[in-house]
Amino acid sequence: MSQKAEPDLEAQIEEALGAAAEEAIEEDSGEMKPVIPEELVLLPLRDAVVFPMLIAPLSVGRPNSINLIDEAVSQSSRVIGVIAQRNPQIDEPTFEDVFEYGCAVVIRTLMRVPDSVRLIVQGIVRFRIVERLQEEPYLKAKIEVLADEPIVPEEAEEVEALRRSVAALFEQAVRLTPQLPDELLAMTTTVRESNVMADLVAAHMPLSLQDKQDVLEALGTRERLRKLLEVLGREVRVLELTSKVHSEVSAELSKSQREFYLREQLKAIQRELGEGEDTGAELEELRAQVEEAGMPEAALKEATRELDRLARINPGSPEYSVARTYVETMAALPWSASTTDNLDLENARSVLDADHSGLQKIKDRIIEFLAVRKVKREGAVRQPILCFYGPPGVGKTSLGMSIARALDRKFVRISLGGMRDEAEIRGHRRTYIGALPGQIIQGLRRAESNNPVFMLDEVDKLGTDFRGDPASALLEVLDPQQNSAFRDHYIDAPFDLSHVFFLTTANRLDTIPGPLRDRMEIIELGGYTEEEKLEIAKDHLVPRQLDEHGLSPRQLVFKDDALTALIQGYTREAGVRNLEREIANVTRKATLQFANGRKAKLTVTKRFVVTSLGAPRFQRDLVTERRLLPGMAVGLAWTPMGGDLLFVETALLPGTKGLLLTGQAGDVMRESATTALSYVRSHARELKIEPESFEKNEIHIHLPEGAVPKDGPSAGITMVCALVSLLTGQGLTKRLAMTGEVTLVGQVLPVGGIKEKVLAAHRAGVETVILPAENRKDFEEEIPEKIQARLTVRYVSNVGQVIRAAFPD
Repeated sequence: MSQKAEPDLEAQIEEALGAAAEEAIEEDSGEMKPVIPEELVLLPLRDAVVFPMLIAPLSVGRPNSINLIDEAVSQSSRVIGVIAQRNPQIDEPTFEDVFEYGCAVVIRTLMRVPDSVRLIVQGIVRFRIVERLQEEPYLKAKIEVLADEPIVPEEAEEVEALRRSVAALFEQAVRLTPQLPDELLAMTTTVRESNVMADLVAAHMPLSLQDKQDVLEALGTRERLRKLLEVLGREVRVLELTSKVHSEVSAELSKSQREFYLREQLKAIQRELGEGEDTGAELEELRAQVEEAGMPEAALKEATRELDRLARINPGSPEYSVARTYVETMAALPWSASTTDNLDLENARSVLDADHSGLQKIKDRIIEFLAVRKVKREGAVRQPILCFYGPPGVGKTSLGMSIARALDRKFVRISLGGMRDEAEIRGHRRTYIGALPGQIIQGLRRAESNNPVFMLDEVDKLGTDFRGDPASALLEVLDPQQNSAFRDHYIDAPFDLSHVFFLTTANRLDTIPGPLRDRMEIIELGGYTEEEKLEIAKDHLVPRQLDEHGLSPRQLVFKDDALTALIQGYTREAGVRNLEREIANVTRKATLQFANGRKAKLTVTKRFVVTSLGAPRFQRDLVTERRLLPGMAVGLAWTPMGGDLLFVETALLPGTKGLLLTGQAGDVMRESATTALSYVRSHARELKIEPESFEKNEIHIHLPEGAVPKDGPSAGITMVCALVSLLTGQGLTKRLAMTGEVTLVGQVLPVGGIKEKVLAAHRAGVETVILPAENRKDFEEEIPEKIQARLTVRYVSNVGQVIRAAFPD
């Protein structure tokens, strides 16, 4: 709470202020002025300056300032110093934050309210700080009392002239300022002392803090009046200009009303003369467009009502353009316009195969949909709502365009990443200035079809804030039972979205709200194998980069070993986005040679790749990059970017702290580590481990790459094997990786992300993989047969089987 004059207190004592100020400046021999001590406590004020003889209300809220008031009241004098802050935003001002000059005041009235103290003080005399004594708990300084300098006879006439000029300007300012009461007009004639009158004028005028402080610091009457005259002159000029602008605005409003009246008369005259048919022709054209749009009854009723209202609105009115925009939007929407699906199954299959390699599950789903459309000739066919879920770079977005091409439908895409406003989906109500339909309706308007392939990209990255929750607004859009009557806030009429083929994409599912996830048919796109990446590079990536760089296949040829080197040594990803970047880097190097005059054909080999890009960034055999000592194990992890290896390192050291886990492990992984250690301790004798090892030592488990957060239960059996390896001193089988959740009794539970994990293991040179027995179906269905043939898989259901499979002895 700030220390400043309060408007409500001023209103209560406004009448008393003038009388009290006048009585205070009259010489009264019977009243003794308070004694001003040499050392004075100082109360900093925000945006306020108190002058001598002036009565002012103050509100004190700072705890230090309240303590200052309490100490001052406890003394008999009740005198404090008030001084203005240079910057009112500072909550704990020091001497550097306040002016050097202030005013000593006496506390006349004090009233305590919750959280603050309210005062009425009266100015006594100016002072100047001569020595700083303390800043805590409040400011205290040694001061010098500054009396007004007497008027010398040689300056008497000039002072009187300045006094009259100030009085005239003040009276003019009072007349031009509605906030100043007319009673102040009498103040300049009632107060005879020029110095007192200058203080009262400066106190009552709405001047800036610096201007008031300058008046306070002026000790001579002549200098004070000169300063005040300058400030008042500027203020009166501003007030006169403000009054002039206000008068011109009022005149302009009157002019606008007059023009409206004359325009209405002109319209009546034009009607009599048969003129002014342009607006009528435009309305008839709009009416024809509305009738041809094929709207349902509810939408046609709303559009017709707005058209009738439009005919009654003056074309010069702002409402006219708002209503016209609405009618034009309604007429432009594809209420009944649609495209005919191409039901040739072979054509659809060839289009999908030409655009994307692999992805058989999605291609089969599209062909099945076309088969249903081909067989079911009567009634509506339910449009699928698919969610393509997988790591970046696997072709989720481009697949939407391919599906639209296969079906001969229009394609619309909007990105939901970072969208936080619910109105982006449902639109704005027409009461708002600049209102627009939501992105769903706008997309259909751009497509000019009511059955496009509509892709909602990055649905897992929707946000939410005070403007609403877009994910909740999508619940109606993506529900086949409700979207046949989707009502956008702007058009305020039901629109049928049941013919739209909705596609969504996501990198992860846990950020999608459950009800929204339940409305979509989720199809997982796992990572590509090296063979699939090679085919994609030859069929799609290389031709596209040649075209973008202006080269022909006769000029630049990529050998298979060069592409394989790029895949294995320069990228490590589930998709092909980085692979395309590396192909583009190599293509630019080749383009530079052609730009320098090369004419002969250039063949990109493995040597050319190394020359262009430098040494490979990744080793083919990742599991041999690190020497696996006893106490180390290799796990498999799933990430939104695809699968990856998870190394687990353990160490035994003296101490009694038990288990120490490092490497940014989440809560679930911490619990998994505790479970693994408990299992090993409870089965120590079976595993030939001395029980005393746990009592005299503490175990440290570390997960390398500590900057990367890790969580989940799938590293359970990996931690068990690492602990057994540490405590028995035996190393694990080489080129072995594993994944699976472990329970306290030693059961191995299934985990997710098997395809991504197994592909990551294969890329890293793993030869043997330990998987939970219940994940056998995932391995056999999702992993290509070529990779299955290269891997040895051990299916386990308990920790005993894990130990036998993981250790060579």
